[in-house]
Amino acid sequence: MTAIAVVTTVGDKKEARRMAHALVEAGLAACAQVEKIDSVYAWKGAIEHGKEYRVLFKTTEARYEAVESAIRDMHSYELPAIYAVAVERIFAPYAAWIESGAS
Repeated sequence: MTAIAVVTTVGDKKEARRMAHALVEAGLAACAQVEKIDSVYAWKGAIEHGKEYRVLFKTTEARYEAVESAIRDMHSYELPAIYAVAVERIFAPYAAWIESGAS
């Protein structure tokens, strides 16, 4: 089992919480964390600045495709950021919880 963190950003707290709850309730992620962030990014020829919410899902590599699909289905952005970061080292009991919690 390979633990991963899947990350996306959304424009408001309600969307972030809705997405977090949906994926955990569906068993696609063992946990989701929501945090407020300040973003600066290039978009359609301009530099944009805005408040966003980062949602980090703790899941497994085997569930990535389903997690990505669920995020895409619920996301309000034209081009959502969705990416995964591999967890290189992890406390074994915690890894087991991620695997069993995302079922």
